[in-house]
Amino acid sequence: MMNDERWLLPTGIEEVLPARAAELERLRRCLLDLFRSWGYELVIPPFIDYLESLLTGTGRDLDLQTFKLTDQLSGRLLGVRADMTPQVARIDAHHLRREIPTRLCYLGTILHTRTDGFAGTRSPLQIGAEIYGHDGPESDVEVLRLLVRTLETAGIESPYLDLGHVGVYRGLIQQAGLSRADELRLFDALQRKASAEIDAIITETGVAGPVGTMLLSLVELNGEDALSRASTMLRAADPQVLGALDRLQRVADELRRWLPDLPVHFDLAELRGYTYKTGVVFAAFAPGWGLEIARGGRYDDIGRVFGRARPAVGFSSDLKGLIALSAQAAAAEVAPAAVMAPWDADPELQPIVERLRAEGRQVLYELPDQRGVPSDYNCCERLAKIDGVWQLVPDVAA
Repeated sequence: MMNDERWLLPTGIEEVLPARAAELERLRRCLLDLFRSWGYELVIPPFIDYLESLLTGTGRDLDLQTFKLTDQLSGRLLGVRADMTPQVARIDAHHLRREIPTRLCYLGTILHTRTDGFAGTRSPLQIGAEIYGHDGPESDVEVLRLLVRTLETAGIESPYLDLGHVGVYRGLIQQAGLSRADELRLFDALQRKASAEIDAIITETGVAGPVGTMLLSLVELNGEDALSRASTMLRAADPQVLGALDRLQRVADELRRWLPDLPVHFDLAELRGYTYKTGVVFAAFAPGWGLEIARGGRYDDIGRVFGRARPAVGFSSDLKGLIALSAQAAAAEVAPAAVMAPWDADPELQPIVERLRAEGRQVLYELPDQRGVPSDYNCCERLAKIDGVWQLVPDVAA
């Protein structure tokens, strides 16, 4: 590599400079305090882990997103985490082993092999919260309420939610008797809402009339009234499908009680995390932004490989992306001007410096022969000894 290219970073990998780092730290503290006030306990999974642990549950969808390397100590294959949910599930199932509902939260850097998030980064600062051990719609709604509060705390104005349920599509596939290969072909076309392609697959596989019609109708079942239309369009579905629609309706009704002004849309063709999600799925969006800014859902089987398949529901987002979209980012709190102190070990000066720092002020010592004036260091005041007393005075050069 040429010397003049050493400053370049890999695509999707970025440095966070002081002003943005301060915004991230401010929001990090606010959100972790928010989660704690709701009873969510912070856990810190390792950045690198055995590959089979990372590719458990959600991990199968993350195989292509995971960087892999060989452990020089054990010879086993390691991975750099691309999502913390499997690791948090292990903590709940293997380490905590509680019988009561457990609320856990996390925040840390993850790494992706390719860029696909709304912030355009391969190193998101993932933040999330999860409930283990409760299977009712109430825990779905609690997670959704916390998600909305998270966005509000980040300064995201007027977010809206998309809700779906993977059980609708999964049940129709079983009713149709499709093979795994045809199921995935149809799934791919459904995600693109390619009606003609869906119709062709249904015809090609010989799916019977009513079931084929219901599968094709999933493309149309989106919007605020999608659930009411689904009750008519999917009335011939098997009990599994009808049960999924009922669960989704119960979540929507409960959510409306808590957040009556929150815009909620339904999309029965939206199947985020289809291969591991087991129930309600959701995503949050911001007006004028086409990509989801947070996602989540129910994944009740994720802890099975660790010995305990407890019910689980949660959400995650990228702290970097939230900062980028935040209406408050441009108007973030400006730190008070700093104070310049002389390089002086006077014991009468040190308590004053510590008091100012304890009050939240920045105090910088003026290093001998340093360049620049105090204003270059955001200092508009200085500590000076006047008549034998250390005093805080305006800096004349500021």
